[in-house]
Amino acid sequence: MEHVFSGVAKFQKEVYPNKKATFQKLANGQNPEVLFITCSDSRIDPNLVTQTDPGELFICRNAGNIVPPHSNQTGGMTASIEFAVAALGVSHIVVCGHTDCGAMKGAISPEGLDSLPHVKEWLGHCRAATDVVKERCGHDKLSIDDLEAVTKENVLQQMQHLRTHPAVAAKIATGQVELHGWVYNIGSGDMLCYSSEAGDFVTMDQTEAEARFKRAKAAE
Repeated sequence: MEHVFSGVAKFQKEVYPNKKATFQKLANGQNPEVLFITCSDSRIDPNLVTQTDPGELFICRNAGNIVPPHSNQTGGMTASIEFAVAALGVSHIVVCGHTDCGAMKGAISPEGLDSLPHVKEWLGHCRAATDVVKERCGHDKLSIDDLEAVTKENVLQQMQHLRTHPAVAAKIATGQVELHGWVYNIGSGDMLCYSSEAGDFVTMDQTEAEARFKRAKAAE
């Protein structure tokens, strides 16, 4: 914990003074453009990967970047999604999975989660992803070799779950919200983005990222 405490001290002494005006502005409210849903994995840092500042991303994290389908039973993810879309007015929602995901490994082999009953129940929200991969591959049982396919399919299934949330469905219908599916490669730093045109995940190359960056700056 010592490095955590020293990090807070460094933030207060060095980082905060250089961005004092930004933090003072944020103290009075937030206006994020993006709801970023990703895994709780300690290796994932949304602001680092996207090079965004405080106030730019409304971040929701859980094991497996899961979005439970909408129901009348309120949960933390349901409430956070509703708040981000209906109250904050985000215009983009990103579901970001990642390589070597422990939650996806658990979804592939749920029999190994008997000692973690809450985790096992939570990963039931990934069942559609594992069943799709089984059907496509003709497997009765998945293995670690299917991890990449399950990770990608899980992102797509959670995007489908998002569409069941009333606030999200309404905004998508009126073109006010756009969904994005990403998979981050921890080892290479690559970001794969789902392309409806290609019907698959494709690499977000530097040229595309720079073009999007320039368009965003021009719109400011």
